[in-house]
Amino acid sequence: MVTKNTKTGVEDNNEFHIEQVVEKVLFGGRWLLAPLYVGLLLSLVPLIYRFFIEFIHLMEGIATLEMQQITLKILELLDVVLLGNLIIIVIFAGYENFVSKINVATDSVDRPHWMGRVDYSGLKIKLIGSLVAISVIELLKDFMMEGAYDDKTQLWRIIIHVTFVVSGVLFALMDFIADKREAVDLAVKQTKSEK
Repeated sequence: MVTKNTKTGVEDNNEFHIEQVVEKVLFGGRWLLAPLYVGLLLSLVPLIYRFFIEFIHLMEGIATLEMQQITLKILELLDVVLLGNLIIIVIFAGYENFVSKINVATDSVDRPHWMGRVDYSGLKIKLIGSLVAISVIELLKDFMMEGAYDDKTQLWRIIIHVTFVVSGVLFALMDFIADKREAVDLAVKQTKSEK
């Protein structure tokens, strides 16, 4: 609120100045997320370690393992890779959506094509898609295992998997409805401005 000082006749804009300071602090606060993304990046280190431990076990038993066991080991490796991909997607898309653009990657030939184009709703869809893929691999590993087969545990895993799939479909449907609604609102606004 701008008030006029009766002694000096100068307008006082203290409220405007306070508002600017608060907005700068809030806008700068997004940088508090940066260490979280660095932490996520560091979480790839144990994944890399686990991947190569599993790979070494696979190679050590390559001559004695049956094909089903080899397939299970490869599925475990695939599971680790999918989790790593998920972490990278969350780091890149989250950082670019909530903190800052990654300018060092702008002219890089290795820049992923989706980088900079995944908004928050796209991030949700990619996240749920990755979770569904990981869930499928876990179910497939359980299906291929011989011996102990716990019906109750399997039922819960299938329920969780179906929940992921339904959630993904609902997320996509909500985004589709929101996009349609936004298109309708823009069309109405454009029609009003033309009149």
